[in-house]
Amino acid sequence: MLESKPMEPIRTGLRRVMHDVLAAQPPEEAVALAWPLVCGKDVAARTRVVSLAEGTLTVEVPDAAWRAQLAAFRSQYVKGYAELMGPVVREVRFELKGRAVPGPRNARS
Repeated sequence: MLESKPMEPIRTGLRRVMHDVLAAQPPEEAVALAWPLVCGKDVAARTRVVSLAEGTLTVEVPDAAWRAQLAAFRSQYVKGYAELMGPVVREVRFELKGRAVPGPRNARS
């Protein structure tokens, strides 16, 4: 007879797969790929990852109101990245659209 094993929750399995996919990418590309998972699809649709430099992720936002609202979630975003990728992102900085200055290692959008 086959031995019954407890089923792993699908969310845990998907996170493990995503972790492996992200680990295979350069960090500056991985953070851009992970941004929609970390912040959610609605926020990702209105923002853009600009760069990752020395642990600081720069994200372009459409206006000052969005910047103020998203600033309240900075620690949640850092925690989300830590769960997916480890301590790659230590800080998230929000810049107004058109004012973000890419760092030395740009993330693809």
